[in-house]
Amino acid sequence: MSGHSKWATIKHKKGKADKARGKTFAKLARQLEVSTREGGGDPASNASLRTIVLKAKAAQMTNDAIDRAIKRGMGEHSGAAFESITYEAYAPGGVAMLIDALTDNRNRTASDVRLAFSKSGGAMAEPGAVGWQFSRKGVVQIDKSVSEDEVMMVSLEHGAEDVVDDGDTWRVTCDSHALYELKASLEGAGMTVVSAVSTMVSSLQVPVTDIADAKAILRIMDDLEDNDDVQDVYANFDMSDAILEEAAS
Repeated sequence: MSGHSKWATIKHKKGKADKARGKTFAKLARQLEVSTREGGGDPASNASLRTIVLKAKAAQMTNDAIDRAIKRGMGEHSGAAFESITYEAYAPGGVAMLIDALTDNRNRTASDVRLAFSKSGGAMAEPGAVGWQFSRKGVVQIDKSVSEDEVMMVSLEHGAEDVVDDGDTWRVTCDSHALYELKASLEGAGMTVVSAVSTMVSSLQVPVTDIADAKAILRIMDDLEDNDDVQDVYANFDMSDAILEEAAS
């Protein structure tokens, strides 16, 4: 989780954020649409939709765009029929990855995901080979304008499992169902929540020190996230800031 998080920060600093924003909005719209079709258009009663709405707002997606996607999911506007697929794979260095996709063409997506790994020295894995080590958690990043003791005092009273120094922020991990209560409690205590997401967190971290492996892993991450069908990529690599900077350059 920490390596993945640092990599995303480096991409932002290198000016890729604007290019990625359009793709992010398109993917979020697809997620909103599918979640609405599966569980209804009311975030209060559809936990999956509530999670994606929060994610969309954190990405600065407009309320109008969110509403349009939900209306498509409710059948008020036409839209393609998508199915959800999760792929499991290994990147160089033994790094485990989960790839969540929403697609209207299973064969196309499977081929694209397989190519992203094969051309960079990775390989697809059998179902269950990777997924067992990942579990869904809520992760809240808090600005360091407050102390760790202050964060812990509030967090532990509202479902937090762990508080970790994540460089520029405090990272608080909780059960995914406690995410909204925890976020609200931290903000109510006057803390600045940088992000709050429901994500997949691995119980194992794989240190990556070889620069060739690091470059290959980040190339796979970039290729997957450039794919419109791929919605989320989760990985368990842990790289030092120096390795990440060199590999991402």
